[in-house]
Amino acid sequence: MASSANVHCTNAPGKQISYANNSSLQKKVQLKTRPFLEDTIKDMLSKMVPVPCIKVADLGCASGPNTFFPACEIVGIVTRICGEAHSESPELQVFLNDLPQNDFNTVFKSVPSFNGRPCFIAGVAGSFYQRLFPSNSIHFVHSSYCLHWLSKVPEGVKNNKGNIHIGKSSPPNVSKAYSEQFRNDFSKFLRFRYEEMISGGRMLLTFIGRSITDPASKDYCTTWDLLTKSLLDLVAEGLVFKSEVDSFNVPYYYPCKEEVREFIEKNGSFILDKLESFKMNWDFEDDICNENFIFEKSKSGQNVANCIRAITESMIASHFGETIIDDLYSRFAQHVGEHLSSEKTKYTTIVVSMTKK
Repeated sequence: MASSANVHCTNAPGKQISYANNSSLQKKVQLKTRPFLEDTIKDMLSKMVPVPCIKVADLGCASGPNTFFPACEIVGIVTRICGEAHSESPELQVFLNDLPQNDFNTVFKSVPSFNGRPCFIAGVAGSFYQRLFPSNSIHFVHSSYCLHWLSKVPEGVKNNKGNIHIGKSSPPNVSKAYSEQFRNDFSKFLRFRYEEMISGGRMLLTFIGRSITDPASKDYCTTWDLLTKSLLDLVAEGLVFKSEVDSFNVPYYYPCKEEVREFIEKNGSFILDKLESFKMNWDFEDDICNENFIFEKSKSGQNVANCIRAITESMIASHFGETIIDDLYSRFAQHVGEHLSSEKTKYTTIVVSMTKK
């Protein structure tokens, strides 16, 4: 999930609110994007010279029940397609990448059998904003819900007082700085993947974006707005210093589809095959497939709070200290519940499929 040395990793299994137990939203996203994955793999196989081993990189694998989902799906898709074509299935080597702080011990204790199909797993620790693999060695790159994390907090946002992200009261330079940081990071990501992938290799990326052009729109509410509100509650109660909030900004950016298209086309190293988006409710239980769902603001607020806590707690604690954590996320859950009781807010998810030229 995390992407740079300046972003802390998700909560390990030993934590009160672990990522492993609070990543149902991410799982739903992977299920939703499975057709994109199958189409991309199928098209790749139809156009590549048969090889004895297909090398796959899964960037931002995290640790938990979702870690091996892409690898298992890819193995199954390749096996089925080759079976239908009456051709021999290649072996697969899957490189699981995340930051060095990721719980790789837990990952390797839970390697699945892949139903006896030949798949070899390796771990690669490091930021995907740097080189990770040898030149011209990777056939397929996959990343789910990671690229919205920046390599660092943008420069020049010290005047973003009373906000921890792009907020409704943020000065105009803040959204510009965030956009520029995403442009720089995404350009690095594309450049390094271009160097690492074979000609004709494929890449499928899924990340949180936004559906409107203006990131500081007054009509646009993010979970960061409500987390900021929760921190300011603690300031009002004397539990957090205002200066601590003023000096904290999260390295996170929601790009819109227009930005993503522009950056890929300007990079020029990849053919853009698909660029689509879909929406997911903040509360993973509030799903069209869940016929038994009945909205309860306290429960929905807690579901969202636990999901966000599992990926932000270490980052928050390193800046504000451990003592405020329970109070902060308790208030956050209340604010989310109140917000969702008046507006069913959704995450916009962007899906990008590309081919290396």
